[in-house]
Amino acid sequence: MRKKIFAVLQYLVFLGIGIFLTWWQFSKMTPVERIQFRESLLHAKYIVIIPITFIAILSHVSRAMRWKIMIEPMGYHPSTSNTFYATMCGYFANTFIPRAGEILRCTLLGRYEKIPVNKLIGTILTERVFDLFCYFLVIIFTICIQISTVSNFIKDKILQISNKNASFPWWQTLLALSIAVVIIFIFVRWILKNYPTHKHILKLKGIHIGLKEGFTSILRLKKRRAFILHSIFIWTLYLMEIYIGFQALTATSGLGLGAAFSVLSLATLAFIVAPGGIGAFPVAVQQVLLIYSIDNISFGWLMWSVSTGIIIVGGLISFGLLIYTNKKGNEARQ
Repeated sequence: MRKKIFAVLQYLVFLGIGIFLTWWQFSKMTPVERIQFRESLLHAKYIVIIPITFIAILSHVSRAMRWKIMIEPMGYHPSTSNTFYATMCGYFANTFIPRAGEILRCTLLGRYEKIPVNKLIGTILTERVFDLFCYFLVIIFTICIQISTVSNFIKDKILQISNKNASFPWWQTLLALSIAVVIIFIFVRWILKNYPTHKHILKLKGIHIGLKEGFTSILRLKKRRAFILHSIFIWTLYLMEIYIGFQALTATSGLGLGAAFSVLSLATLAFIVAPGGIGAFPVAVQQVLLIYSIDNISFGWLMWSVSTGIIIVGGLISFGLLIYTNKKGNEARQ
């Protein structure tokens, strides 16, 4: 019961952040900006939604195939269709409850492919670490190709943050975190040493073994080249979604790949702030476009609406297909 209450409160907090950002975004708009927002969306080239939809689905398929490559070293060989359906269902859940989708897609795939969920969670955590590494590479590449433009923007943001926190030195925060980590580590070791046979400790050890196997799966990859190529392909498709999306509005149609890299670099963080990036994604995109002297919030809302719509529709269809195809397969085997 306590876990459910915590999960609900967590969801409400993140959703509240998204709603606040949405309200803040519209409340600070001047009458002229509201007219601009309405006119931009009324005259947008919605035909570009077709290639964006195709590219988005292709990126989800590639991500599912990459996940399958990570699972195979553990001795399991899930079908590509089930892996894709589970991935889409996970994205659907993440739109409403942050990180819930990771558990859901592991649970669904584990149920239909008979794979321990804790091992699948290990692969998801490994996948997230690798994606974070790829994200940092995107940021570094963005800065390198637009050193004069983007570096000044990042420098200004860092100065703003450092000035706000000038009264609380960074080393004090680092010291406090280090002490907390040491205390937690000592406490956990003491528990494991004094209660090794307790049922909860045994359960945690089982989870730890599964997570460890999931983590080390990336070291035992048999298709490393395919894994790397899928990763490059996924992030390239993300970039192309933004670049093609620029063509939907007159205000952004003149922007190139450099600007698309900038939007990808900053806007990705928006999905961490609020469920599905609601409110946060348009704000982040607007901040990036200001670097290129474009004061227009319509593009951010348009891209967020399209990507969220694809995930919601795709997630619902995938959930139905996951149940139907596996039920049909079980009946055929019987």
